[in-house]
Amino acid sequence: MGGQRRIGMVSLGCPKALVDSERILTQLRTDGYEISPDYEGADVVVVNTCGFIDSAKAESLEAIGEALDANGRVIVTGCMGTDESAIRALHPSVLAVTGPAQYEAVVSEIHRHAPLEQEHDPYTDLVPPQGIKLTPRHYAYLKISEGCNHKCTFCIIPDLRGRLVSRPIGEGMGEAERLVASGVKELLVISQDTSAYGIDLKYRLDFWEGRPVRTRMQELCNALGELGVWVRLHYVYPYPHVDEIIPLMAEGRILPYLDVPFQHGSPRILKAMKRPAAAVDTLERVRRWREICPDLVLRSTFIVGFPGETDADFEILLDFLEEAQLDRVGCFTYSAVEGARANALEGAVPEEVKEERWHRFMQKQADISRRRLAARVGHTLEVLVDDVQGDEAVARSMGDAPEIDGLVRVREAGQLSPGEFVDVIVESSDDYDLSARLAP
Repeated sequence: MGGQRRIGMVSLGCPKALVDSERILTQLRTDGYEISPDYEGADVVVVNTCGFIDSAKAESLEAIGEALDANGRVIVTGCMGTDESAIRALHPSVLAVTGPAQYEAVVSEIHRHAPLEQEHDPYTDLVPPQGIKLTPRHYAYLKISEGCNHKCTFCIIPDLRGRLVSRPIGEGMGEAERLVASGVKELLVISQDTSAYGIDLKYRLDFWEGRPVRTRMQELCNALGELGVWVRLHYVYPYPHVDEIIPLMAEGRILPYLDVPFQHGSPRILKAMKRPAAAVDTLERVRRWREICPDLVLRSTFIVGFPGETDADFEILLDFLEEAQLDRVGCFTYSAVEGARANALEGAVPEEVKEERWHRFMQKQADISRRRLAARVGHTLEVLVDDVQGDEAVARSMGDAPEIDGLVRVREAGQLSPGEFVDVIVESSDDYDLSARLAP
């Protein structure tokens, strides 16, 4: 097509931001734009930023600068877009700045700075029903809500993305069906708080496949479990009703995997963080979950060096880690994010102490992970192939989310293809990954 406009996209931050990028690209393709895989071929580059912690802001500013150097015509969106002055102070030549989830504003700015020179013909340039995806063809993120109602003192996400807004279950399931029909083998359910899904709608009835279904976490998991693909839950807070999901995992309807952001093990620090479910006996809940579903894999994130964290609090955290025996864990040192209420708390922890605690924490978890993975040696696992490199397939088990968890490297498997399910026998393990051979 003569005069065709091409848009480049740089997507940073969490999977929720990735879904925002996919929505923008889907609308642009619907409008008639092409997507450019590089800076040089783009009429405009969109940089979807992250603004959660200082290091993420620095990465976003660096990405904006790189896009400006390579292309010169840049539109900024995403969480850091709420601080336009900081962006323009370093990069005054950006064409426009919009905030998170402002899809219409981004598309409007693209139309203004790179107007289409001929009308889009939907009969010759159709967008696939599942939309434009930035993930490999065999897995996709399913965002079920925006925003968050919590007021954790270290977090500014509610200020950036607003209060909880859940998608009606019929709408979410419709997208899930389209994704599966397009070849997706794994759905990764994401939100700011998956356990709170539907609260804002008072668990309103909606319709899916002609039958009434409530917009609620339990009903969503039941429905997704009917699609015949892997369903993985992220950002699940340990509320009591999560107990109802565990039997679905034991039955194989959804993956026996929970991503639960515990953040700390000290009740005093959790109270200072104003974490939801801080008063819950988390270890007892984890024990009950594993009784119902022994194969359950738990991943979590933690913060060390939170204001007021004492040596005693940190030792409680290490004890929690040892007792919980979590499978996958990430850890961050506390970062004084601008606007976070925790910045006003007394007892700031020196940077060198934060670093020392982070290293001790990660060593403790590495030991736990190594022991838990070693117990899988000799067992047969079903894995999903992500990539094939020569004679080796790079795959993931049910306990591994893409890009954040471990891998299963399968030898003598060059004949496999991405998106293929196979059974493998685990031969060896290290701190985070498994090595395996194809099962006979």
